[in-house]
Parts: sequence; C-alpha cells; structure tokens
Amino acid sequence: MLRFPGHGHRHPEDVVIGPLDLSAHVDEALAVQALAFGLGADEVAVRRQIVLRHMTYPGARALGATAEGRLVGFVYGMPNDRAHWWSTVVEPYLRARDHDAWLDNSFVITELHVHPQYQNRGVGRSLITTVTDSVAEPRSILSAIDTDSPARGLYHSLGYEDLARQVLFPSAPKPYAVMGAPLPLRRRG
Repeated sequence: MLRFPGHGHRHPEDVVIGPLDLSAHVDEALAVQALAFGLGADEVAVRRQIVLRHMTYPGARALGATAEGRLVGFVYGMPNDRAHWWSTVVEPYLRARDHDAWLDNSFVITELHVHPQYQNRGVGRSLITTVTDSVAEPRSILSAIDTDSPARGLYHSLGYEDLARQVLFPSAPKPYAVMGAPLPLRRRG
C-alpha cells in the first residue's frame, strides 16, 4: 500500500512517498534508475554529475518512494529554463509544431523511475502527482522514449499529450517524445 509520512499506520510492506534529499541519496536513486532504465556504469557516472548539478537549480525538488528502508523509486524536476540543455535540444522540435510556448512557465519532470519489482503499483503515479501538486507553474513537461510503453501510458492517463515526437537527443540511441500537461495532473486515467 502507498503511504505518505504522517498518514495512517505503517506496515513493513508499505511504500512510503516523501521528500528526498537527492544529492545525499544520488547513488541509491541512480541504482534504481539503472535497473528500471537499463543503464551501464558509464551512463550512471555521467548521470550522477547531471543530477548533482540539477539539484542546485532554483526550485529543484525531489521525492522518493521507500519500502522496507530502501529507496524503490524517485522523481525530480524543476521549473523549466530555456537556457538549460534539455530545452535547447527540444525547442526546435516544439517550435516546428507551434508548441514552444510550453517551455515557458512549466515544471519539467527530469527523471521518474521505479524499481521493476515495484512497478504497476501506483508508485510512479503517486510520485509524479505529488511532486507537481506543490509547484507554482500551471503546467508540466517531460520527455519519454517514443514507444508505446507503460511509462507513456501512465503519462497519457495523467493528462500529458504529445507535443513533439521523434525528438533526437545527442548520444541517445532511441528517439523521444516531448509531452505536456496542465496542472494539476489527472488522478485517474
């Protein structure tokens, strides 16, 4: 069962969603991401530096999902800034579809990952809805591998729509879709 700190009685098998000091727990988070996303050690090392840099940006926030004392999922994001690398890559794709205004006044979900053993239990949904509930921006944007996947199904059920597809990131082997949704996100699809 999903629980939030201070709400109800905990059971050992509960997944608890709460604030996460991602800088202090970056290695645990990246271990979850490596399992969920299939990353190798070199990719994890690169992403570690990116995560630590991102957490210094104004408005960056993270939540974690823990079970039996270990991190089993996390989400983090920040108010979007057109000067950030991600925005500079996706902007031409969005502009070509007249969606580049989505880069302004949006909260970008940078990463959302759940350990494979805890997927399909509502953990990802709880993480993303909880982190976006506390932001000032009126909408959210993210990118996801452009395939018919459970992750994209989740995002669609939350109200995200495709803003651009077949977006190519340098060194990424597969194309991505950029998706956007008004906030608050839908609770059930």
